[in-house]
Amino acid sequence: MKKLFAIVAMLGLFATAQVYAQDATPVATSEDAVTAISDSTPNDSVPAEAPVAEEATEEAPAAEEAVVAEGGILGVHKGLKTKFIEGGPEFMALVSIALVIGLAFCIERIIYLSLAKVNAKKLMGAIADALSKGDVEAAKEICRNTAGPVASICYQGLLRIDEGLDTVERSVVSYGSLQSAMLEKGCSWITLFIAMAPSLGFLGTVIGMVMAFDTIQREGDISPTIVAGGMKVALITTIYGIIVALILQVFYNFILTKIEAIVADMEDSSITLLDLLTKYNLKK
Repeated sequence: MKKLFAIVAMLGLFATAQVYAQDATPVATSEDAVTAISDSTPNDSVPAEAPVAEEATEEAPAAEEAVVAEGGILGVHKGLKTKFIEGGPEFMALVSIALVIGLAFCIERIIYLSLAKVNAKKLMGAIADALSKGDVEAAKEICRNTAGPVASICYQGLLRIDEGLDTVERSVVSYGSLQSAMLEKGCSWITLFIAMAPSLGFLGTVIGMVMAFDTIQREGDISPTIVAGGMKVALITTIYGIIVALILQVFYNFILTKIEAIVADMEDSSITLLDLLTKYNLKK
């Protein structure tokens, strides 16, 4: 599971780095192309090329509409990437790291809990059949061949079947607490990143506002353009931090739901196991 967590985290960090690398690549705009053409063309040839320019101008909106109609998702992705870059690489990168590492913990927990989930009723039915035949070793073998904390708890109880029900109960309770702690392992890190993401966003907003006021002080003019530009960049970090926190919160609640379901199966199976062992001892 640790290797899986490391792989997911590295992939997320690589994807974040790629966004900045792609944005840093210079792209020639249409204005640059027009300037280059006008510089390399003699002045007396401009009138002859004017109709071609007009046709290109008329065809450009149609081409743009076709691109938007065919690639709406691509346009949304490009817009999100643009806003991401506008937020500033310092704090947006920190929030992105919080998202990547938080998601890595979430994915690792989801996979672990999915593997730990078993059909508890079917397992207890198989153990009941083995104990009804007086075959304790068969019941132990069933638990050994079944993955998950429910089977582990039952196995610990069956190991102490000859020491009395009180000993079996204490063993089941103690081992159940250990298994519950294993299920919740890493969840504290998820809550940490849920709290850190909006905090980093707010910190970026405050620093962006301070930078905007520094610009106003340096220019000596309260221009709407200066104020609006600085505030927009500052607020983008807050929006992104809140979005990251919401994403991680959804995964965290899903993980808690799976943990509660497994713990409920553990408690129900423990009670069922004690009843089965009581009946087994009465038959002896």
